[in-house]
Parts: sequence; structure tokens; C-alpha cells
Amino acid sequence: MTDNVAWIAVDWGTSNLRAWAVDQNGDVASSATSDRGMGKLSPGKFPDALDAVAAELGVESSAADVLICGMAGARQGWLEAPYLDAPTDLRGLAAGAVHPPMPNSGLRVSILPGVCQRQGGENVMRGEETQLLGLASLMPGYDGLVCMPGTHSKWVLLHGTRIEHFSTAMTGEMFELLKTHSVLRHSLNGPLDGPARDDGFSAGAEDGLSKPADLLGQLFRVRAASLLSGHGPDWCAGYLSGLLIGTEIAANRNQIGTDAVPLIGSAGLARLYERVLNMAGAKGQPVDATDVVLAGLKAARAAAN
Repeated sequence: MTDNVAWIAVDWGTSNLRAWAVDQNGDVASSATSDRGMGKLSPGKFPDALDAVAAELGVESSAADVLICGMAGARQGWLEAPYLDAPTDLRGLAAGAVHPPMPNSGLRVSILPGVCQRQGGENVMRGEETQLLGLASLMPGYDGLVCMPGTHSKWVLLHGTRIEHFSTAMTGEMFELLKTHSVLRHSLNGPLDGPARDDGFSAGAEDGLSKPADLLGQLFRVRAASLLSGHGPDWCAGYLSGLLIGTEIAANRNQIGTDAVPLIGSAGLARLYERVLNMAGAKGQPVDATDVVLAGLKAARAAAN
């Protein structure tokens, strides 16, 4: 297969990595996944992990270009790729790439940088910038707000290929922390995906949208609702999820216009955000995260050549 492969695209996350062998026509010839994410590797272990994925793709390590986005370029990753400062044009990502050595391998590696914001609220992203470049490639001329739901959700003002401003909401991480390490865990002890979860989600989203300033008080409703109204873990989990997402969207409501907000994330999470946006009188447009990261890696490579 090596003869048909032009280069390897890699999205290296904290928990996992995804890789694609891209042929001369820009099509994916093969794909592979690995659980050897950044969080499980010391810097010296990254070359072996990449060689193993290249072999799974059917690409010999004798000679191939590799373009990587994500946490491999973090300070605690393989080799730090310093942030570009926002506002910034994402077509310059490849110019900021770093090139870690690959001992005993012919793979030529480039790791793309993340983006930081120093004015208007310090912030950082790493990996999302490549998805945003991909979105700009798939939706040429898009000008507006982009939402990227996840553990650390991003809200980005994107003008074509240019990031103007962005913010982060630790919504997903807060859900996990509250579920496992707070008093609310006593109301979330049991099956969380039962039939009452949907009703709980609607109730929580409505409270988050209508009273975002009261988040700290409303969080305790999870506990009170199980003790006084007999709500089970599924309703309580839905309520907590809806409350956090509703509060997040309410915090960004003044930035949302009449156009649908692109939602880049897992399909299930994007649907939840779309639902709450609809409750707020806005619109969301789920976008496949794999499609945009691949498009972003291709666009970054094209801009460098």
C-alpha cells in the first residue's frame, strides 16, 4: 500500500489517537485507531506508537510524511508546538509546526501548533484549531459563532479561516466531577440512562437557560429532587446534564445570531446542544468531527506546499 500513500494524517488526543493514510488523490486509503493517547505516553514512547500505527495503516516507515494535530504537541506531550496568538489566520498553522526526531524510522513528522488568546480573556486550544480550519474548508466563507461541545467546550468566533476570539466552558468535566466527587453522587448511584433521563434533561436545560446566574443554587436540586420527589438516577443525570448545557448556552446567547451554529463534536452530544439551542430560540447544525479534522489536516498540508 505504501506506493499509493502520499502522507499520513494523525489526530493525537489525550486518550486515543486516530490516523489515516491519504493517497495521491487526497482520499483515505486506510485508517487506524490506537489507545496510546498522549496521557499514556512519555515523550520517548511517541515514536514507537506512531510506527505501530503506520504499520497498521499498511505504510512502511521507510519514508512518509506525517502531519499531526492535537495533544502530541502539548507541553506534556511529544514535543511542544508553541501556540499561535489569536486573532490568527489558521492557514498559517503549518508554518508553526515542530518536527520531532524519529530514530530508526523514515517517517518525517510535523506537529501542528494550538492557538492561544492573551487579550479579552486568556485561553488556549489544541486540536480544535485544526477542526476549525477544516470547517472553513468545508463551509467556505462561513462567518459567525462555532460551538465545539466536549469535556472542555469551545465557543469560537470564526471569520473564514481566521479565529477572532474564543472561550472555553468546562461543562463535560464539571459533569464528571459533580457525578463522582460531590454530594450529588448519592443521587446518581444507579443506572443513568433510563427512561426518565430525557424529562430530567428538559427540566435542567430550562432552568439553566432561564436562570444561569443561579447555577450554584440549582445544582443542589439534583440532590433535593431525589430526596423529596423520588426522582431516580436517570432523571437526576439528565437534569444535571441539561442544567450545565443550558447554563453554558445562556452564557453565550448574546453572541448567537439567526444562522445555525455549527456544532463540532460527537453526534450524541451535538444533538443535545442542538436541542437546547432550539429551546433558546436559536438553531444548531451538527458537523461530523472526523470530517472536519481530516479536512483541516488536508488544508494545513496544502497551505504548507
